[in-house]
Amino acid sequence: MPVDPTYKAASIIAPEIEQHFLQYVAGAEEAGERDLAPVPSASVIETIIDVSFWTSLRREEGHSPRISLAYLPPDKAGKPLIFGEKLALTSGTLIKLAPGIERAGIHLGIWHEGDELLIWGTTRTIPSFCFVLEMVEPGLLVVKHRRFQGFGKYVNVAVLKGDQIKMVDEQSGSLPDCPALLTDLLGVTATSSWNDSVNILIQLATSMRAHGRGGTLLVVPSGSDSWKDSIIHPISYTVAPSFNALTDLMAEEEYEKKTAEWQASLNRIVDTVAGYTAIDGATIITDRHELLAFGAKIARAKGREPVEQIMLTEPVIGGEISIVHPAQNGGTRHLSAAQFVHDQRNAIALVASQDGKFTIFGWSPCEGMVHAHRIDALLL
Repeated sequence: MPVDPTYKAASIIAPEIEQHFLQYVAGAEEAGERDLAPVPSASVIETIIDVSFWTSLRREEGHSPRISLAYLPPDKAGKPLIFGEKLALTSGTLIKLAPGIERAGIHLGIWHEGDELLIWGTTRTIPSFCFVLEMVEPGLLVVKHRRFQGFGKYVNVAVLKGDQIKMVDEQSGSLPDCPALLTDLLGVTATSSWNDSVNILIQLATSMRAHGRGGTLLVVPSGSDSWKDSIIHPISYTVAPSFNALTDLMAEEEYEKKTAEWQASLNRIVDTVAGYTAIDGATIITDRHELLAFGAKIARAKGREPVEQIMLTEPVIGGEISIVHPAQNGGTRHLSAAQFVHDQRNAIALVASQDGKFTIFGWSPCEGMVHAHRIDALLL
């Protein structure tokens, strides 16, 4: 194991990450969970981050590595692929392995022998709260863990980009007016609502960000047409009758939702719906996940004032609350989404930017204004 990591951000954040995992695993054990991954020490975390950071800056045959590393022994992994000989955890080893292990869902297994960290093989199955580090792009790393018995998007713990460090602030999920989408993304407790049912909006947000074209998704109350007051008519593309495939999937029994077939169906339909957000204009669904329209143009509702200011926050430790004009938060998509929520206060708006930024707009009764939650650090 290297004794002198040179990526300074690794030594700064490692103790906080260790405490995060210790806290979560202790809570899961109290809840009766036993199949848990071991918690890496701060020194192990520092080394994994350090090696991963320098690896992410290298290129092999013109490609930057995108690797997911998981800290666990082989006997904690489900049906692992085990190498005949363990390999040293070095940038040279990782860059050579990268072309074969960059597929979604594959983790490179890391474990220690004495003071040395070694690569033992690969796995697609890891226990709850297993330490995972993902190389997203050169210089950009995300520390995350699998949800407690959960399916879908992992919980992000920290994001490191060069000398910038963002430690996710779990307490922001307990603030008044916090959208359920944000609370579930934070994975605030071991018994988060995500574990009882899938949060479709998280799946949609992740897919929207992944297609990279930017887009707006408006979520309106079912059984109400008041949202139409904030849309220019005629709408370019209406869906009649509404597309209810997501609604039907969510109505199935909980045991069905644990099957690979159900999850594959969900992913396919989510990508279909999220794909429409790439079309110019807003995509509109109900809070029951019924697709109503896409390509819709947002307009200020009759009799409503222009939105002049919004509250902007990011759920990271040290993040500040800003009161800004919505134009300072982004371009036309952000301004129109803020106006829509300002007029339709029972709705929320999800906005993806082409540069990867992602914002949830919701009305805050406590503050009496639109609250913009920057959540891209949670979606990486």
